[in-house]
Amino acid sequence: MNISFENQVALVTGAASGIGLATAKAFAQAGAAVALADVNGEAARTAADELKAAGFQAVGIRCDVSDMNDVEAMVKQTVSAFGRLDAAFNNAGIQNILAETADTTAEDFDRVTSVNYRGVWACMKHELQYMRQQGSGAIVNCSSLGGLVGAAERASYHGAKHGIHGLTKSAALEYATRNIRVNAVCPGLIWTPMVEQMIANGQKQAMESMVDFIPMRRHGRAEEIANAVLWLCSSASSYVTGQAISVDGGYVMR
Repeated sequence: MNISFENQVALVTGAASGIGLATAKAFAQAGAAVALADVNGEAARTAADELKAAGFQAVGIRCDVSDMNDVEAMVKQTVSAFGRLDAAFNNAGIQNILAETADTTAEDFDRVTSVNYRGVWACMKHELQYMRQQGSGAIVNCSSLGGLVGAAERASYHGAKHGIHGLTKSAALEYATRNIRVNAVCPGLIWTPMVEQMIANGQKQAMESMVDFIPMRRHGRAEEIANAVLWLCSSASSYVTGQAISVDGGYVMR
């Protein structure tokens, strides 16, 4: 199947590394003009410059998705640069500080949910305003394996990722008759800088043992999530909305 995004515009948050960067590159290679947004604006601009040097259309934008003004400016800048918005991958996310629920601080809970939950809502809010006016569009929200199961010491992260499913389903219902589709993707254990950071912070044994519960017995690759996102944003999935698709090597089958 040849998925093309020629003459279309895609926006990816958390695009400076990992799954976001792989997805931004995949959109560009499929013909889209791409806005790469990240809280690390310098890294986002560097990634965009590399895409432009390779002959693609791209712009790098600094955006903290927990800041509503940043989100509004990000979407406006994308539309200003390329004239429209056809696809959005709301991918930006952070990990919580490991702690039992009784010991989690309000500050860390607010930090995690402001990015992983409220940030997704804010992105959808402003993306949908343009897509509604345009009369078309597709949004994919990045949930997680943590949006499907629970885990000790990760309540704030998993709670926020579960919440993304409610946002996704509700928005999908609102726009189902207006040529706008909203879905979610749930990555499993994907080898990214975030996983590397978790290992550096003392979670190596947990990451290694998790592989034993994956039927495919391996980590996933960022490009495998990108493939799912592009399919969900393309006309190839034109009858799919409100879904949360797990890309996890079979983990949740257990």
